[in-house]
Amino acid sequence: QVQLVESGGGLVQPGGSLKLSCASSGFTFSNSRMNWFRQAPGKVPVWVAGIGNDGRMITYATFAKDRFVISRDNAKSTLYLEMNDLRTEDTGVYLCGPSAGTRGQGTQVTVSS
Repeated sequence: QVQLVESGGGLVQPGGSLKLSCASSGFTFSNSRMNWFRQAPGKVPVWVAGIGNDGRMITYATFAKDRFVISRDNAKSTLYLEMNDLRTEDTGVYLCGPSAGTRGQGTQVTVSS
């Protein structure tokens, strides 16, 4: 059974940073391209970033480029998202998964002064 557990969210001021984690099990993490998504209040989830199974082939949504860094540790079956220079519009639930249809429950990120 696929399990994806996101953590690391919280309340942060504009300009601040957070590092999210996604612990994975129930599938071969090291063979899977992984992604981060986010869902703003009242909106559908949008894709944030993706990383190939070997840590290469990294891509970002335009809003995430130059501020967010996606990474992974295959030995720990864990995906990360480091977020810098956070803005109020980055507020939302951040979810991870190998596809849009397979995601965890998410971790809340709130950017507010």
